[in-house]
Amino acid sequence: MQETGYETFSFYYDALTENVNYPARAAYLDGLVQKYKQSAGKVMLDLACGTGTMTEEMAERGYDMIGVDYSEGMLGQAMEKKIEKQLPIQYVCQDMRELELYGTVDAVICTLDSLNHLPSFEDVTTVFQRVWESTETGGVFVFDMNTLYKHRELLGNQVYVYETDAVYCVWENALCEDNCTVEITLDLFQLCADGRYRRTEEQITERAYAPEQVQAALETIGFHVLGIYHADTEEPLHSDSERMVVVARKEA
Repeated sequence: MQETGYETFSFYYDALTENVNYPARAAYLDGLVQKYKQSAGKVMLDLACGTGTMTEEMAERGYDMIGVDYSEGMLGQAMEKKIEKQLPIQYVCQDMRELELYGTVDAVICTLDSLNHLPSFEDVTTVFQRVWESTETGGVFVFDMNTLYKHRELLGNQVYVYETDAVYCVWENALCEDNCTVEITLDLFQLCADGRYRRTEEQITERAYAPEQVQAALETIGFHVLGIYHADTEEPLHSDSERMVVVARKEA
């Protein structure tokens, strides 16, 4: 397995996402799935599952969970947590652009702006096609993406500092206005047992797209787009929405 660019980041991911209210987001996702899913089963795929925190939340809500991620480091963290909690989750190391499951699932979720990390919109549409092929008729695909507004107005060329007991992180953004791409440099400082700090650096790129472009791509593949919402609500997108949540169903 080649390096994915998230191997070092995986050790600090949970510490740097402590601000995410996973139970509340899981309840929201569960509500959307229950409202719009028409297939009978409860097999769910968490695509780009990272360290498996959301996967665990959905497993605890009664779904038969499969977690897919391309980072061995992320999945290593997920496996440790799964064993500790004794949850029946299946984890698979795959590039989501090459998603291939043994059978179909009733729901697919993809959260925490994972699709924004793909190198191009062509890659995004490739993932949409793979998800369509992996989803049972009547099944739903629920995902979030950072918006153009967030990239331009909030991430932009900003520098952020995060400090936890586990890590000190300097997060520096560089915005390309032409394609609304944000190049992210993470400088991570870990306090070692001898009192010194160990510094590592990660480079991450995120791209944002218009909701109309996302909807058109889904519909071209065959999904029926049921809603594009302001994050964690069922309200239409606002002019200052930071995340959009898309709900699509595979029709007969």
